[in-house]
Amino acid sequence: MRVHYDNEVDAVYIKLGSKKPDGVVEVSEGVNLDTTSENEIVGIEILDASKRMDLKTILTYELDLDRKLAPKRMPSREPVRNA
Repeated sequence: MRVHYDNEVDAVYIKLGSKKPDGVVEVSEGVNLDTTSENEIVGIEILDASKRMDLKTILTYELDLDRKLAPKRMPSREPVRNA
């Protein structure tokens, strides 16, 4: 996923994968979903973004993963000790 903010037009674009969009679905005025011909969502465009969201939030994220989907716990590393 990639997030891009264009301050010249005050728009946020969230790219959800590598597929190219074939169409657009307007969810509400100024909020559009880019879709493929198979109706997969590949991007989200938010116009007048600074009026719709706190732009600082596009630079931070939090993951809440389903335990069934998350990889098993990585083995812990032993600290490196200098001799």
